[in-house]
Amino acid sequence: MEKQTHKPRNNAAVVLMCLSFVVGMGAATYAAVPLYRLFCQVTGYNGTTQRVEQASNVILDRKMRVTFDANVAPGLEWDFKPVQREVNPRIGETIQVEFTAVNRSDQPQYAQAIFNVTPGEAGAYFNKVQCFCFNETVLKPGEKLTMPVVFYIDPEITKAVESKDIHTVTLSYTFYPKEAPKPVASSAEKKDGHQKSL
Repeated sequence: MEKQTHKPRNNAAVVLMCLSFVVGMGAATYAAVPLYRLFCQVTGYNGTTQRVEQASNVILDRKMRVTFDANVAPGLEWDFKPVQREVNPRIGETIQVEFTAVNRSDQPQYAQAIFNVTPGEAGAYFNKVQCFCFNETVLKPGEKLTMPVVFYIDPEITKAVESKDIHTVTLSYTFYPKEAPKPVASSAEKKDGHQKSL
């Protein structure tokens, strides 16, 4: 009976494979959030709305009930709410609604609004022409701001199998605190500082 000989393992190759796997997983993790966000924006997946430059030119007779939800994350002392709790536009009709925010703190506060639509299947058909959520918002102490949202529901929502029976859509916003931008020294201040150091 012949003895089977075992070849010694190449430890360097195993270590290299493990390191490659770890680096690959790290890169995938780093890229996952922006890639997922891009995927959601393109497809409307997970209730992400679409951003468009112009209004719809097709308006149907059928209406869609749209309700609004407003939230503030911890660390932000704001009152934030929709002016109207719901609207009933015709599908394809461009409509403007408004939200208000009040800074209840004694300091300027910076924030960014994150949004989504439920049910998630409607996200691909909810088109925003204008929204305060596209930019950062800053409020001075006690300041109140009225913020418009201009949108329409794409008429294609009535054709897709997964969305044709949707009759109510909820647009939800949550404001999250952001750090204030760091002050940049002006050229005059830099010049003065340089002269003082001489």
